Amino acid sequence: MSVKLSGPLADRSSWSTEECSIGKAMEAVGSRTAMVLLREAFYGTTRFDDFAARAGVTDAVAAARLKQLVEVGVLEKRPYREPGQRTRNEYLLTQMGRDLFPAVFALMQWGNKHLQAAGGPLALVDGETGEPVTVAARTPAGEEIAPEDIAVRVNLDWLRQAGPR
Repeated sequence: MSVKLSGPLADRSSWSTEECSIGKAMEAVGSRTAMVLLREAFYGTTRFDDFAARAGVTDAVAAARLKQLVEVGVLEKRPYREPGQRTRNEYLLTQMGRDLFPAVFALMQWGNKHLQAAGGPLALVDGETGEPVTVAARTPAGEEIAPEDIAVRVNLDWLRQAGPR
């Protein structure tokens, strides 16, 4: 099973992977800690101490990864102040961060299926019906499509914008 490489991509030796979007995404959010912090953001965590505790990392590691996620644009810092306390920052998902939802929960779905006994400790379900929810590749019409039925082609809009290489 593999996706189909079409057009000039069919000859894999004739093109470079330097601009690979998967590689760029992994540079931005590819550490275990970053993904666990994103999981916590999706679960509603906003405060630094809660992120560090829930992710099971030191304050230094949490600070470094949260800073990275803010720099990339996945999270934003927003100041808050509780009465009698100093001003602190909370961390909120940006639209860029919210767009990671399918990727984060596809990893959860994969882990539940392949790495956990009995489907894992948590399940994604429809909030109203309780029906199971899955992350899958779909056409614009909403039809699920198997990886072997997907073709990868050159994005001409990207080429026009990126210019000659």
